[in-house]
Amino acid sequence: MSPLIAHSAEPLKGQIAVPGDKSISHRALIIGALAVGETIIEGLLEGEDVVATAAALRSLGVDISVDADTGHWSVRGRGISGLAEPADVLHMGNSGTAARLLMGVLAGHPFAATLTGDESLSGRPMGRVIEPLRHMGAQFTTRSQDRLPLTIQGQAVPLPIEYELPVASAQVKSAILLAALAAPGTTRVIEPRPTRNHTELMLRHFGAEIDVEGQDDGGRVINLHGQPELSARNVVVPGDISSAAFPLVSALLTAGSEITINNVGINPLRCGLIETLLEMGGRIELENQRTKAGEAIADLRLTASPLIGIDVPAERAPAMIDEYPVLAIAAACATGSTRLSGLAELRLKESDRLAGMVRGLAACGVDVEEGEDFLVIHGTGAPPAGGATIATELDHRMAMAFLVLGGVSENPVAIDDGGPIDTSFPGFAGLMNGLGCNIKETSS
Repeated sequence: MSPLIAHSAEPLKGQIAVPGDKSISHRALIIGALAVGETIIEGLLEGEDVVATAAALRSLGVDISVDADTGHWSVRGRGISGLAEPADVLHMGNSGTAARLLMGVLAGHPFAATLTGDESLSGRPMGRVIEPLRHMGAQFTTRSQDRLPLTIQGQAVPLPIEYELPVASAQVKSAILLAALAAPGTTRVIEPRPTRNHTELMLRHFGAEIDVEGQDDGGRVINLHGQPELSARNVVVPGDISSAAFPLVSALLTAGSEITINNVGINPLRCGLIETLLEMGGRIELENQRTKAGEAIADLRLTASPLIGIDVPAERAPAMIDEYPVLAIAAACATGSTRLSGLAELRLKESDRLAGMVRGLAACGVDVEEGEDFLVIHGTGAPPAGGATIATELDHRMAMAFLVLGGVSENPVAIDDGGPIDTSFPGFAGLMNGLGCNIKETSS
């Protein structure tokens, strides 16, 4: 356990860059491994989740190395269906993204592989990925309730399918698309609402043929034409907007703050937090907008702002699913009530984030109402009381969110374990303290 405590912050000042986007980092390694040739990745997130993906790919025969001088990662791909049977269990640590995407990859390989994870990941459901991959021919052996550890027996030539996602999920969609690379013909994935499209953008960057069709009801159909030859491409990973969310909200809530976060990915399907905070009155400017490898990037300039409560629509949830914990902190400090809807997916993350936010906010003096898939936060319009120690349940985003709250509360806020933060944001406390925060290690 690595307990941390956050005291009142000074006005945040300065320019920073946050670690590389976790979602894009996973996909760059995985798709690079399925391409022919050497892929060079710049800005890869070197957090524990992504390192677990690299380790699993090495166990599958992929040559992956890091240049000590530049920090660039090299992936020498083995081609579609070219991975080797692993000699041991693939340990995915805490990463649901890595586990679910690799299940898709392994569905297109004619050998058996076993995946496991830490206590948190082993409690997360895998059935939504297993079901479509079974339709494509993969066979699974799992423990009760389709949890890890599980063994997948893939096929050399999986079946192309048409599959309508029962719930919008970028991870399930991506698993199907990655399996479909080895399938003949066209695989169609129908999603009820658009989800982050990093897989589609990166597959297209590597040479795959993908068509995306909008539907009248707001959903999308993704068509992947199977058995392409993917060619190695260089990838520049932008800063992760999910990581930028923490200094972003800190700066908006801390009087006198003005910071710039450089090189942040602003994929339109990931920008729900920015859209919401702008509606709440946040002063956020997007500067130097550009595009790299199909991904939109900008520098974010933040100025402290009084926020007001709003009603956030459920349809925005896929564009900000990982940002709800820190958005809840912003709502707690806003004037008036904020209603967050469409949150059922939060109960299936590294922890039950919905229940965890309710407990933590209430312990810090914030009035909260919880429903099965919604949260109403009655903002204090002033610094909340704070003064609590939060059990983060091995959830990195819960840990960082409550450290942000500690920086703007009347009394410090502690978390029981800051160790999981390294899964997505290594160096978090040091970066925040460099801006003006006051996060310290504590023995209690």
